[in-house]
Amino acid sequence: MEFVVGIGEVKIANSGILKTIGLGSCVAIAIYETKLKVAGLAHAMLPKSNGLKSAKFVDSAVEIMLDSILSMGGKKRNMVAKIAGGAQIFKHLTLDNLRIGDRNVEAVRTELKNRGIRIISEDVGGTLGRTVYLYTSDGRVLVRYSNGEELWI
Repeated sequence: MEFVVGIGEVKIANSGILKTIGLGSCVAIAIYETKLKVAGLAHAMLPKSNGLKSAKFVDSAVEIMLDSILSMGGKKRNMVAKIAGGAQIFKHLTLDNLRIGDRNVEAVRTELKNRGIRIISEDVGGTLGRTVYLYTSDGRVLVRYSNGEELWI
């Protein structure tokens, strides 16, 4: 069974595949609890929530996922993360404040590090859109690019 994670959403599952489509500057954050085989996937749009608890933002998306997995009996020491996205789709936009993809990736790295979750694989940056599939059976992540190419991370 496939569960679609929309823009600004988080989903947690212990079976099937979590999928998010249309990643440009947005970032997909996959957290996998290796003992329970519970997976969380977020599709975050912006780096900082400034106090709003919404999965649209990297910091609160990570918090929501961790809280959900911990409430199911997960342990941080058994969690690993994979991230994808953060592209610069519009190459002509070069002002730092418009480089949302780069800022999203940096926010994910910082947030996960601060919470003690290790990133074991990533596919970030570039100029292509992505679709991400997270397999709950083993934590594998497939990245499918807008040009049809695929990469396992």
